[in-house]
Amino acid sequence: MKKLLSIALVFSALVFTGCFKDDDTPIIIEEVTIINNNNGGGGADECPVVAVTGAITEDTTWTNDNIYQLNQKVVVEAGVTLTINPGTIIKGSPGTGSLASALIVARDATLNAQGTADSPIIFTSTSDNISCGQTAGTNLDQNDRGLWGGLIVLGNAPCSFSGDITEAQIEGIPADDTFGLYGG
Repeated sequence: MKKLLSIALVFSALVFTGCFKDDDTPIIIEEVTIINNNNGGGGADECPVVAVTGAITEDTTWTNDNIYQLNQKVVVEAGVTLTINPGTIIKGSPGTGSLASALIVARDATLNAQGTADSPIIFTSTSDNISCGQTAGTNLDQNDRGLWGGLIVLGNAPCSFSGDITEAQIEGIPADDTFGLYGG
């Protein structure tokens, strides 16, 4: 229990240290918290669930000894690297449209996620009973789709827009949220 409390305090400190800039309105809604050691997998290798919301504003590594739960849009901001270690499980909470949970890699941000055949990085729904050390849950199949928003990677590649337009806003992200821009 002391270890979980220590982990929660470290994550909270990291989130709040890097979230605020003098000229930004922070989009963080909740702090990162350890939810519980019971994530529904039922296996011997259950591990803490780390709730993640808002912006990732400094280089961060997600490890395979936790399950990361996206409770809303989580944005890797420009200039920041999110590293996801092999074997890590990321679960998205239910939601659709602009309310869907998603991991968004903004333009000029970096996602370093290199799983292996034996230790894949798994993006799934919070409905999935998969646990640490597993490569599949037992309660979902290929017909269970649209349970969360997904992974969105935005870049600077030239796009075929009409006229002089060089960038656009991705669908499902409110137009006033600049982290949804792509093209360049």
